[in-house]
Amino acid sequence: MAGNRRPDTGRWDTALDPLCVPLFLSLQWARSRSLAHMQPVLSRHRLSAAEFDVLATLRNSAPPHRLTPSQVRDQVVITSGGLTKLMLQLEARGLLLRPPSAGDQRVKPVQLSEAGRQAIEAAMADMLVGLRAWLTQALGEDEITCLTGLLQRLADAGPP
Repeated sequence: MAGNRRPDTGRWDTALDPLCVPLFLSLQWARSRSLAHMQPVLSRHRLSAAEFDVLATLRNSAPPHRLTPSQVRDQVVITSGGLTKLMLQLEARGLLLRPPSAGDQRVKPVQLSEAGRQAIEAAMADMLVGLRAWLTQALGEDEITCLTGLLQRLADAGPP
C-alpha cells in the first residue's frame, strides 16, 4: 500500500450496512497500521506478535504475573494448540516459568520470569514511542481519550 491511501474498495461494502461496515473497515485499517508500527519493534526485541501478546497478558496480570494456560488463552486470540507451542518456546528462551501448582496438580500455571518481565517492559516502552507519535499525529489527546473509552465499551460488550 503506497502512502496513506486506502485501496479503492468501491461502494458495495457500505451498501451491505452503511452504519457498521465503514466502522469495521476503519478498525481493520487502524489495526493494520498499528501492526505495521509494531513490527520493527518486535523484530528488534526478537518477539512475534503472538509472543508479545502472551507476555503482555502475563505482565498485565497481578504479581507474580501468573495465570493458567486457559486464562491466557481467554485473553489472547490463539488456539490452545498454538498457545501450548508458543508457551514452550517462551519457556525454552527463559521468558516464562512453569511453577508447580499448590492446588490442582492437573493445572500447570505459567508465570512471567524476570527475563520475560524485562523483555516485555522494554518492548512495550520501545513500542509506545512510535505509537504515541502515530496517534498524536492523527488525533488530539481528547480524541484519543474518547476513542479509548468507546473501544473499551465495545470490548466490554462481548459478542451479541
